[in-house]
Amino acid sequence: MAKTKTITRTRHRNPNILLIGIDSLLSTHMSCYGYPKLTTPHIDHFAQEGVLFEETFSPNVPTTPGYACMLTGMDIFSTQCVALRHRGPLTAKVTTLPEILRAAGYNTTCVGFTGNPASRGFSKYLDYTGWGSKEDGYLPKAHNLNEVALPEIERLHKSNKPFFLMLRHMDPHSPYLPPTPFDRMFYHGNECDPKNDSMDPVFAFLPFRDYFLTWMLPDVTDKDYIIAQYDGAVAYMDACIQRIFNQLETLGILDHTIVVINSDHGETLYDHECWFDHHGIYDNTLKVPLIIRYPKKLPMGLRVKGMNQHKDLVPTLLSLAGIPTKLRFDGENLMHLVQGKKSTLASGLYITECTWMRKHGWRTPHWKLIVALEPDFHFKPEVELYNLLEDPEENRNLAKKHSDVVEHLRRQMEAHIDKQVKRTGQTNPILHQEGWHGHDGISCFESSEQAYNTLHIGDPKAAQKLQSRSRK
Repeated sequence: MAKTKTITRTRHRNPNILLIGIDSLLSTHMSCYGYPKLTTPHIDHFAQEGVLFEETFSPNVPTTPGYACMLTGMDIFSTQCVALRHRGPLTAKVTTLPEILRAAGYNTTCVGFTGNPASRGFSKYLDYTGWGSKEDGYLPKAHNLNEVALPEIERLHKSNKPFFLMLRHMDPHSPYLPPTPFDRMFYHGNECDPKNDSMDPVFAFLPFRDYFLTWMLPDVTDKDYIIAQYDGAVAYMDACIQRIFNQLETLGILDHTIVVINSDHGETLYDHECWFDHHGIYDNTLKVPLIIRYPKKLPMGLRVKGMNQHKDLVPTLLSLAGIPTKLRFDGENLMHLVQGKKSTLASGLYITECTWMRKHGWRTPHWKLIVALEPDFHFKPEVELYNLLEDPEENRNLAKKHSDVVEHLRRQMEAHIDKQVKRTGQTNPILHQEGWHGHDGISCFESSEQAYNTLHIGDPKAAQKLQSRSRK
């Protein structure tokens, strides 16, 4: 009887939209994306009932620009947002998805993303405990989120309006402190083996050392143990997300809800000396998962190739929900890939980062060009070039060997920049980020030594503040 009433109430209105935004989630560490360890059994089942996109990119990392593109359907030339510590509010020249949906009669709630410029426009904001240290014990981040989200879904369901709910999960974001038994689910060795020295360079990296010591064991020697903690956090979150799916099904609204799983960016584990963070515009940071379930309009179990980006999500969701708009987006409708009308939505990606390093570059299916805009604290070369077909993990810098390819990609990148500057009438924001690092008296770093000696993160509270407010 209750289910019949639910179906009657939802039959003639727009579908609900649930966006599960998972911070720092590596698609390559999800079993549905081919990871050999079973980290995401529930999301795997979810993917079998929807569409999984194999080549989705967050070209502009980290969190703030990533979500700004994801929630507006616009690129960085339109959002003018490229830095984690974005200066001021998000520009009024762009309209966010919650603003669009509120105007279309939706209730809108955001869980876990209060205060960030990219989260503008929700009617209601809720928070939960998603940060901590080893002194707090293991962190049940996803459970804490559920304790807030499940009652909110119940409340939204009782309304006579459709809802847009965004859940920002933090489990794959450091600190990696999954509860038992997930903490050792993927590790069966001795994490403090004195013969293992793989953690030596991690603790030798002074800008992050103090932060690492707030949540890593001080005598841990095996980097695979830390990676297993990341995998355990993903698996724990996966189990908790199933509670969300179960609730939607119990309420009779699962099939009347467009459910999206996406990530703002990937993660660097033991990659490129960017230890257990998400800086460096390598593919482990740029590639993200994207899975959409909506059986009324999407096929089940489809895997879609073809490059696409965060900016493509908003026009896709509005199309699936049947919501007309006069807004023009920089992104395209992903249904072009789903329906086979296009093989890709991008032949080249303009990539940027502005968290711990300020760089930009150009990525094609074959090549990756990275150009530093100022010296970085890893003492990396100014120009990096990678052959993605022969070296997909980007370990061999070919910039000196193939200077002709560097110049060819640089011309493509500059042509793209010029085109977007003319289209928007605005400057390229990555070139105008003085003081992006938040240190007074320093505009841009003049040497890697200066960057190394200046940049520092001390504890999880400091890390949380970086993401929850703009710089002035």
